[in-house]
Amino acid sequence: MTHVTPVFTDLVRVETRLYNAVSARLRAEQGLGLGQFEFLEIVDRVPGCRVLDIAGELAITVGAVSKAVDRLVAAGWCERVAHPQDRRSSVLRLTPEGEERLAASRPVVESALLSLTSAVSPDDLARVASVLVTLRAALEAGSHGRPG
Repeated sequence: MTHVTPVFTDLVRVETRLYNAVSARLRAEQGLGLGQFEFLEIVDRVPGCRVLDIAGELAITVGAVSKAVDRLVAAGWCERVAHPQDRRSSVLRLTPEGEERLAASRPVVESALLSLTSAVSPDDLARVASVLVTLRAALEAGSHGRPG
């Protein structure tokens, strides 16, 4: 085992435990999981958001995103509207209920993350964040981490 393998293992285990804990709290308090929250966040943040935009940002397949968006639409949190320049495509938009759900969920996510990371000093957390930004940028600059 190389010296990088234990770092990778720790990184994955930390991410999984953080994700699961935040998702459980969000589901209990707001009735949606962290994955749904992330999708709503992206739709809210990306002007003219399309399924392809979410797939690119999360490095998952278009099919997986499309199915998840279908569930958001069925829940009444998101809608697909005709793309103004491309009739074969659609743009995603939050519904008023989706906007409310997202706004109510943001402080829950922030609070859960603050609580779960409280064992790490703010300076150490900032250093970890800096390293992760560098690693993520390097991975996203190539084809690494893309689905398929």
